[in-house]
Amino acid sequence: MKAVFLDRATFPTHITFEPPSAVTDWKEYGKTTPDQRLSRCQNADIIVTNKVVIDRDLISQLPQLKLIAVTATGTNNIDLDACRDHQIQVVNATDYGTHSVAEHTLMLMLALSRQLRTYLEANERRSWSQSPFFCDLLSPISTLHGKRLTILGRGTLGSAVADLASALGMDVCFAEHRGADPVRPGYIAFESALRDADVVSLHCPLTDDTYQLINQETLSWMKPTALLINTGRGDLVNETDLLHALKNGDIAGAALDVASVEPPAEDALIWALQALPNVIITPHIAWASDEAMNNLIGQILQKIADFSEGNPVNNLAGSR
Repeated sequence: MKAVFLDRATFPTHITFEPPSAVTDWKEYGKTTPDQRLSRCQNADIIVTNKVVIDRDLISQLPQLKLIAVTATGTNNIDLDACRDHQIQVVNATDYGTHSVAEHTLMLMLALSRQLRTYLEANERRSWSQSPFFCDLLSPISTLHGKRLTILGRGTLGSAVADLASALGMDVCFAEHRGADPVRPGYIAFESALRDADVVSLHCPLTDDTYQLINQETLSWMKPTALLINTGRGDLVNETDLLHALKNGDIAGAALDVASVEPPAEDALIWALQALPNVIITPHIAWASDEAMNNLIGQILQKIADFSEGNPVNNLAGSR
C-alpha cells in the first residue's frame, strides 16, 4: 500500500515513528499547499494529514484512495459526505492529550492567579535587586484553594481539569448548556455558574450553539475578580468583547491557548490581548506534550495497520 503524510511538520522531528509494515511506500512532506495536494496524493491508498483540507473535488480525482487518517480529533478539514459517497474510510485520534491539556489549563490558572507574567518581567529588569525588603511584592497574589471553578464542558478534558482543580482544593462546578431547562443533576444553570465563578475554563466543543459563547453579555455576568481560561477552541470567545472587558476591568484576567484564526496574522486581535498585563497567550500548545504526540501518532499508526490487515476501524465517514 502507498501512504502519503501531507503535513509531517505538524510534529517536531524528535517525534519519530515507523510506518506499519503493510505500507510499502510511505512518503512524507513537511507541509502541503492546496495546489500541491493532487500531485502528491495521486495513486495513494492512504492519506495522513493533520490540517490539510481534503474536499470533494480532490477526492473525486483520487480513485485509488481508501483511507484518510487524521492526526487530530477534529475532522472539519475532511469532507466526510464525499468520503462516504466514494466509500473512503476516515479515522482520527481521540483522548490522546487529556493529561497534557488538563495540566496546561491548570498551569494557566496558576500563572494568572500568581501574577507570574508580572514577576517574570520584573526579574528581567532585576527589580528584586532594588527592593528594600527580602521579597519584591509588586502585585497581589491569589491562591486557587477554595475558589469556585466553573467548567464549560464535561467531557474527558473538562473532567480531567476538574480532577486536578479538586486536588488543589478548588470548588468545582459544571455549567449547564445555556438556556437549558430543566438543569440536569450535577450541573448549575449557565448564568448562575458564570456569576458565581472565580475561574471559568472552556472545554466544550465548538458548535453553532457555542460559537462566541463568551461575549459581551456573558462576560458582564462574571465577577470583576474572575479569570477566564480557554484551551478549547478560539471561536468560543468573542475576542473583541474580551478585549473590551479586560480593558474596562469587567474581569481580572484571561489566558488563551487558542485564537479565532490560527496561526494569527501579525495584526490579529490576539496580539492586542497579549499586550495587556493581565493576559497570557500560548500558541496552541496545550495538547503538545511529547507523551501526547506519541500517543496520537501511535493511535493513527495502529488504525492504519488495522485497516491494512482488513480489521474493522471506527470509520467516521460511515457508509452509504
